[in-house]
Amino acid sequence: MTTTPETKTVTLDEIQTFEGKYPKQLWYLFLSEMWERFAFYGMRGMLTIFMVERLLLSEKDANLKYGAIQAFIYTMAFVGGLFADKILGFRKSIFWGGLLMIAGSFTLAFSPEHLYYIGISFTIVGTGFFKPNISTMVGNLYKAGDPRRDAGFGLFYSGINIGALLGGYLCINVANHYSWNAAFSLAGIGMTIGLGIFIFTKRTLGPIGLSPMINKLSASKILLYDIMVYAGSLLVIPFILLLVTNTDYTDYFMYIVGPAAFLYIVYEMFKFNKIERQKLTAALVFIIFSIFFWAFFEQAGGSLSLFARYNLHHSVLGITMDPNEVNNSANSLFVIAFSPLFGLLWLWMSKRKIEPNTVIKFGLGFIFLAIAFYVFFYTRFFADVQGFTSLNVFTLAYLVITIGELCLSPIGLSLMTKLAPQKLHGMMMGMWFLASAYGQYAAGILGAGMATVNEKAPLTEKLMSYTEGYKQLAIYALIAGVVLIVVSPLLRKLMHDVH
Repeated sequence: MTTTPETKTVTLDEIQTFEGKYPKQLWYLFLSEMWERFAFYGMRGMLTIFMVERLLLSEKDANLKYGAIQAFIYTMAFVGGLFADKILGFRKSIFWGGLLMIAGSFTLAFSPEHLYYIGISFTIVGTGFFKPNISTMVGNLYKAGDPRRDAGFGLFYSGINIGALLGGYLCINVANHYSWNAAFSLAGIGMTIGLGIFIFTKRTLGPIGLSPMINKLSASKILLYDIMVYAGSLLVIPFILLLVTNTDYTDYFMYIVGPAAFLYIVYEMFKFNKIERQKLTAALVFIIFSIFFWAFFEQAGGSLSLFARYNLHHSVLGITMDPNEVNNSANSLFVIAFSPLFGLLWLWMSKRKIEPNTVIKFGLGFIFLAIAFYVFFYTRFFADVQGFTSLNVFTLAYLVITIGELCLSPIGLSLMTKLAPQKLHGMMMGMWFLASAYGQYAAGILGAGMATVNEKAPLTEKLMSYTEGYKQLAIYALIAGVVLIVVSPLLRKLMHDVH
């Protein structure tokens, strides 16, 4: 039986029987994820604009490329969750993913125009190993049924958004006022800080996140398997590079991976009892609906990014600001401001036995998303003759989007760890992110469909084209929300005692 010094520091029971609202380990994971999100959202906010203005892609092609890049990031999250479950464990996956993300950021910083797709490919694979596994470790800090779990994920979610706020604002600001090289470097520095925090605090995690093979195989065999995963992930980078640079290949890839992953989960489901299978079925329903949510929500990095760049005034509440600084940070700012209030609202409603169940909250998320996109559509009525419209109304739409997100996203992360058996935690978290991949992929296609055919079209024509697209998204989101609310009684039965 192999042991490591890390397993002797603290036991799992000692971690899970913490006093107070949050375990101390949550704060360490919070900080690690915060800086990783700084890097991720800083990069996300620059991608589409960089492709249009420096790589000279059309708005349509930039939207498609953006969708492909984001889709592969979340597809790799499924792969990263799978390898963490079966071979590496969460800790090694996070460490390896962080190294690749740092390499990708500084590759971009060295020569953005010439090494763009190579740097992006490193970042895609790295994020896949990092992103799903740190979220899963948060779930492992709590015993099954611990009512403090949702509060823990709520805090963790605020950490994500503090990083997103800082990265989303600062990186585009540095790109605008200094250089793209400095902006990509800033993302790399943020990722380095996040990985450093994780390395220096991982000893407090006890057995959480260690390799699942640690008591089954010798140290030498474990090392061999680890090296094979590391080597395989490096070898896949040229493949990712090929897919990202050619969106036709991206289409074929997405047609295959999703159905294959779904069939694999169905295969795994037959290894469990009836109640566990029903819970997994409910989880898959939530995952499918989340695809639609993220397809609309992730217009932020694509079509809304270009809309903000070219069609908005540079003033919000009388303050002069670059519209893309608002586009990249408003959602995160509102999450930080309103997330605690929503937590208190749910508690207040729970005490009075009027809190909506999880399925209804999901449905409400879509309803608010529909309202938000109608507000984006409504910006056309505030436009001047040049085709510039109100940044105030645009920002209001982000406030409404945030309300919808707070009804859905933090709950989704927690639900995957509640509905999935322990053996499938990493994989189901990966499936949650794979659904996001399809949402991102669809977001790129939807954004490309909104772009005008004529790249030199007047701003008034671009305004009408994009806002008409947002009106259509509002209708689709409304339909999805109503359907979820209607089927909520059936889903509740499948979930059994999970709230």
